[in-house]
Amino acid sequence: MTYLAKPKLHHPSLTKNAVGYTRRDYEGKVSTLCAGCGHDSVSSAIVQACWQLDIQPHRIAKLSGIGCSSKTPDYFLGASHGFNTVHGRMPSVLTGAYLANRDLLYLGISGDGDSASIGLGQFAHAMRRGVRMGYIVENNGVYGLTKGQFSATADKGSVAKKGATNNDTAIDLAALALQLGATFVARSFSGDKAQLVPLIEGAMRHGGAAFIDVISPCVAFNNHAGSTRSYDHVREHNEALNRIDFIDLAAEQVVEHSPDVVDVPQADGSTLRLRKVAPDYDPTDRLGAMNAMQRFAAGGEIATGLLYVDPTAHDWHAAQRTASAPLNTLGEKDLCPGSAALAKINAGLR
Repeated sequence: MTYLAKPKLHHPSLTKNAVGYTRRDYEGKVSTLCAGCGHDSVSSAIVQACWQLDIQPHRIAKLSGIGCSSKTPDYFLGASHGFNTVHGRMPSVLTGAYLANRDLLYLGISGDGDSASIGLGQFAHAMRRGVRMGYIVENNGVYGLTKGQFSATADKGSVAKKGATNNDTAIDLAALALQLGATFVARSFSGDKAQLVPLIEGAMRHGGAAFIDVISPCVAFNNHAGSTRSYDHVREHNEALNRIDFIDLAAEQVVEHSPDVVDVPQADGSTLRLRKVAPDYDPTDRLGAMNAMQRFAAGGEIATGLLYVDPTAHDWHAAQRTASAPLNTLGEKDLCPGSAALAKINAGLR
């Protein structure tokens, strides 16, 4: 029934958030993905997170590449800015938009084929530069649009729907993001909305490069026995490192005093409250996060939750010392200050 348009009128009794929008205002078009696709659950989580954060839709810019995952921005935030780039090039286009207008919140949507293969270099530079963005990879281990070939994130030894075995070592994008310097790294499962929604909220509020790897099973080509990306496999091998409650400091909060609760302040004044499941896990320890991920992987487990966060993260504008005003608002006088200013800059480079 995807040819049917969603009604524009909303029921008057729908709950509105602090900026006057209902949850329906953050939705997009009807999805054309396969029924049961994990990507639709991710879209629903993004809608829920943005509504709960009280973000005005026009303040969000969503960008994507090519693939099933990159189609999903059409299914959420229909009133937001959007740009569908070419295969693997989403991070560089987002970086350019971010440099031009720092007042927007940027959400990059990608897939394992889009980011771990043709776009791997683009992914790497966005992470190491600290571009302020919520980078979400909907990871199913296959190329869903081209009939289910293994992607670069498919686990070695996993079996395709038609029986072929993957003999290549998998790329772990979350581990790579940690190594490259991302200051917010998380992993979740599309079937665990209670965990995924607050992770997206935290990524949207974070002051630097925020990356979320979402295991999102492909019901058409990778949801069978032998697949390590199927619903059953992920549910059986999921090792949650923490549970997250997102806290907005604008409202009065009741502090919970418990050794199992860690409050991590964010650059915008909000706080991530981590409810630890693993009592010895420290999400602010980058090296410890790397070791934990490798340890769980060696035991056949998938570490989920907030893997790492740097509460002192700064974005690329701070690193490059750009103008406080968005570059797209600067006039000719600001951009062309004259030959005297240019001579002073040249003198400083001698």
